[in-house]
Amino acid sequence: MRKNAMLTLLAAASCFICSTGFAQADDALMTAANKKKPEFVRDLATLVNIDSGTDDAKGLGQVETFLAQRLKDLGAKVEIVAAPPSAGKMVLGTLQGKGTKNIMLMIHFDTVFGVGEAAKRPFRVEANKAFGPGVADAKGGALIVLYAVDLARERGIDGYKTLTVLFNPDEEKGSAGSREMIRKLSADQDYVLIYEPPEAERVTVSTNGIAHVNLSVKGLASHAGSAPEKGRNAAIEISNQIVQLKDLGDPAKGTTVSWTVIQAGDRANIIPDKASAIADMRMSDLSEIARVQADADKIVQKKLIPGTEVSVKVEYGRPPFSKNPASDHLAAVADKIYKELGKSIVPVGMRYGTDAGFAYNPKSGKPVVLDGMGIVGDRIHSSDEWADLDSVAPRLYLTTRLLETLAKPDSE
Repeated sequence: MRKNAMLTLLAAASCFICSTGFAQADDALMTAANKKKPEFVRDLATLVNIDSGTDDAKGLGQVETFLAQRLKDLGAKVEIVAAPPSAGKMVLGTLQGKGTKNIMLMIHFDTVFGVGEAAKRPFRVEANKAFGPGVADAKGGALIVLYAVDLARERGIDGYKTLTVLFNPDEEKGSAGSREMIRKLSADQDYVLIYEPPEAERVTVSTNGIAHVNLSVKGLASHAGSAPEKGRNAAIEISNQIVQLKDLGDPAKGTTVSWTVIQAGDRANIIPDKASAIADMRMSDLSEIARVQADADKIVQKKLIPGTEVSVKVEYGRPPFSKNPASDHLAAVADKIYKELGKSIVPVGMRYGTDAGFAYNPKSGKPVVLDGMGIVGDRIHSSDEWADLDSVAPRLYLTTRLLETLAKPDSE
């Protein structure tokens, strides 16, 4: 029933846009969004020039302070929430409205880069592109949230019941300290918008889940020169197992299992007595975890080196944000809004995992989740990461209009 109710709500929102002529741009809003761009770029430079890797407590603290103050300036009630075992804290802002819908805007502010990276390659702009560590993933997204909330405030958009903003400090390492807060907050929302960077004019309607396949072999050490035959070579056995396990994935189901890490031995003259390997697993169907575990358990029974012990364990990390009709419908609403600007948005599924997996509840009709709402960018997690500054105003327009539309009563 809840799922049907949410689809009805989204249909009403879509009809509202149609009835008000979605092809007609809100010129005043677009003008206001463009006027904010210079300040947006200055703030982006400030954030990018602060190292805030997931383990960098000092840098994360500086970004927390920046985000918290900006939320306070917007009139939000702000809480700084610990996120153990993560080094940083969550920044939670709440604004009260006059309506019935609960909406949350969410993105992380940690990056994959270490201390010193910002000094090595500080923020810079070339043509319409901004460069620097975390410029798109996801400091640009954090600013899209703040500036869109500001635009909504200036326009008197308060038809929601609550507008919640959550910035978390640990997404790049699995959101260990923030995932439960994300789940808890999301359960009370009608809509959750997530501001990961799209590579083009897109929004994300599904993401993969993440798991790791951990493989270990116990052998027997021996002198590699004088008595190699007395050893049980764990390195050879784990190599054999990786070859046997190379087809654990299922392309038809979108499941990939990629062996990425292998370790064995540390001396050239010793037969290694232990070895380990890790595979990155991505899936859109949670049942694939049990299937991969069962298949792997059977496969590792066949050994090349007698006397070795082999174990394999699938460790579940981040759940998938599965493709669903409600998110598809919300993407269509976003596309209709974007068409007001003469642009189109393409809904896509992504093979990576994000916090959308923690926000989305496949057993419930709420919240309706849409990811990829951030600044357009590419080459994320690389030294060439960039953000498209020409996307700033359109993306601000999109979120502001979505807030205006989704907060409308069901009857409109």
